[in-house]
Amino acid sequence: MPSIPTAAIAATGLIGGYSTARFTGKRPLGGAVLAAAGAGAAYQWRRTAGPGAAAALTGLYLAAFGGSHPLAKKIGAWPSVLAVTGAVAAASVLTERRLAR
Repeated sequence: MPSIPTAAIAATGLIGGYSTARFTGKRPLGGAVLAAAGAGAAYQWRRTAGPGAAAALTGLYLAAFGGSHPLAKKIGAWPSVLAVTGAVAAASVLTERRLAR
């Protein structure tokens, strides 16, 4: 069974976590989505890229979540979430491609 691309898992966590919190009005529920997808992505990153890259990508995932908040004050919530999601997804794809060679 093929695995789900980690970029998609991370994107699901960031976009899905924000969407869940926004549309349900329950921030802890959004946090649960963010955490579950982040744990899944970290697990996949460790398997595909190794522990060092997994730690760096997980740190980026968490920094993207934290950084989206001040960025949202400048460019808006959705543009901020989409921007940080793109950065994490791109880093995930580039890291895995580099290590697959």
